[in-house]
Amino acid sequence: MPRKGMRSLCFSPKISSSSSSPPSHFASPSRFAFSPSRPSFSDSVMDRTLELAEPIIKKWNPETTTFARVTSLFYENRREARDFIKTVNNLQKAMHFLATENSSSDKLVRAQSLMQIAMKRLQKEFYQILSMNRALLDPESVSTRSSRTSTGSSTSDYDDDDDDIRVANESISEVEDVSTAAMADLKLIAECMISSGYAKECLKIYKIIRKSIVDEGIYKLGVEKFTSSQIHKMDWEVAELRIKNWLNAVVTAVKTLFNGERILCDYVFSSSDSIRESCFTEITREGAMILFGFPENVAKHSKKSPEKVFRVLDMYAGISNNWPEIDSIFSFESTTNIKSQALTSLIKLGEFVRSALNDFESVILKDSSKSPVAGAGIHYLTIDAMNYLSILSDYSNILSDILADSPPPAKNLLPESYFGFSDSDESPAPAISLKMAWLILVLLCKLDTKAKYYKDVSLAYLFLANNLQYVVVKVQTSNLRYLLGDQWLTKHESKVKQFASNYERLGWGHVIDSLPSDPAAAMTPDKVKEIFKKFNTSFDQAHKKQAICVVPDSKLRDHIKISIARKILRLYREFYNAHRQTMERERNSASVVRYAPEDVGHHLSDLFFGHVDSGSSSSFESSPSHSQPPRYRRDMRY
Repeated sequence: MPRKGMRSLCFSPKISSSSSSPPSHFASPSRFAFSPSRPSFSDSVMDRTLELAEPIIKKWNPETTTFARVTSLFYENRREARDFIKTVNNLQKAMHFLATENSSSDKLVRAQSLMQIAMKRLQKEFYQILSMNRALLDPESVSTRSSRTSTGSSTSDYDDDDDDIRVANESISEVEDVSTAAMADLKLIAECMISSGYAKECLKIYKIIRKSIVDEGIYKLGVEKFTSSQIHKMDWEVAELRIKNWLNAVVTAVKTLFNGERILCDYVFSSSDSIRESCFTEITREGAMILFGFPENVAKHSKKSPEKVFRVLDMYAGISNNWPEIDSIFSFESTTNIKSQALTSLIKLGEFVRSALNDFESVILKDSSKSPVAGAGIHYLTIDAMNYLSILSDYSNILSDILADSPPPAKNLLPESYFGFSDSDESPAPAISLKMAWLILVLLCKLDTKAKYYKDVSLAYLFLANNLQYVVVKVQTSNLRYLLGDQWLTKHESKVKQFASNYERLGWGHVIDSLPSDPAAAMTPDKVKEIFKKFNTSFDQAHKKQAICVVPDSKLRDHIKISIARKILRLYREFYNAHRQTMERERNSASVVRYAPEDVGHHLSDLFFGHVDSGSSSSFESSPSHSQPPRYRRDMRY
């Protein structure tokens, strides 16, 4: 409006100094009052705004023209769409301005009618953009694009040409460019509707469409809502399949589904913190509660047994590893219950694991098999328990969290210096290290008990050597090594050698004792004959008894054979070489000198392969007990 015109609206004509009117007229308020026949400034603004807004808004009235009903304003003409939004914003401002001066003006009624038409149009556009771009605005696309595309553009993006909608990154594909434009359109419409007092209508459309996308995403990821009774009645094989689905789903749901939805919601409703919070919460609450509630149901209502612990640990990792993202995405106060559900699941999963470890200890303690393992080989309990513990050690980081607050084993129950690492009050061992060391100790104590079932003490020691060697190797070749430490290994490797030495002494000592300490000493032919016969008898007895023995570990087997051969062969070879000619002059010397040193060496080298297949635990069992515990093998995790 020209400056002269504005002055004429606001001020009366200047009074000439020669006027005959009394001076009091200059002070009269009526001299400055608006003339009833002249419009106020706000009326003039509204008149001009209505004049500009009416043709634009009515053109796109979906209830009056077929064109407006079937055509998308934002798709048909983006420049006109921007003009439409600006017109609505100007109309809203003019209405507010006029209402402050004359709330009963007829122009407000006319403007409100136009505003209702415009809002219906924008509702239609908002719905069409959300519906037509479901694929382009899926959470995965949004979350992926957000890492390299700015979603913080304001409505000023529309002040320039259409190309300004595109983010200044030429590597963005055409599809991404279209979806970026759709996001910007949604933001522009949302801000216009919210500022015009139509936030409720805008949010209703957004929540319905976006919640359906989130719910559909959760369903497609294979996550379903189960009641406590359904979980309790579910076979573990079925539950394990559900857990596998959940493990795959939780990463995608957190990093893609919920993250993408949060990004989109934050962008579209960036003008109002309260609106974007309530909107995001309502859209994601149900799906998130189903997702994060499933582990709690499994932990609380599945029948507990040690072999299930690995899947439970996987679920614990699924939440804990994604916790930074969960905490960031659900940072609103209204989403606190979602994070609380995730934390509750962690707590229940931790309780399940601690209970399962206690059950595992009980399984070892309650094993009642009494039949000695054939060949003094490795007991199935050793194999199963160490396989179980070696797999558990793969979860050392998670177990450290779970066991951090667990009470340590009572020190008065532990043999002195058993652990092989510091357990002082000044430098306490980690809880997981103490737990693993304790469980292995429980196993070894049980094996000591089972060794007593051998009538031959030498076989009992060989049994202990075999089983402890298996434990040591499992520790060496798994993460247990880092939990227990090299001192633990050194200590138990020494025990293996001690057991092996006791076996040699008790199993082969009488063979060694049958030979003189000075094999080359002069002696009578009868004495020589007596020594040869004594050696033959004792060697035959020892070899016959020990031939059924098995030492599955090649390193231990070679160690024992070399040690036995070094002690027996050295003495026998010296005696044989010193007195062989004496025996050759005797009658029936062949029946007396039955073994050449090479024959003794061959017999010894054939030992410890037994008649048993060392490749399976069942081959070491003479009579498996009906009470044997379940097998804990790595393939149980898959």
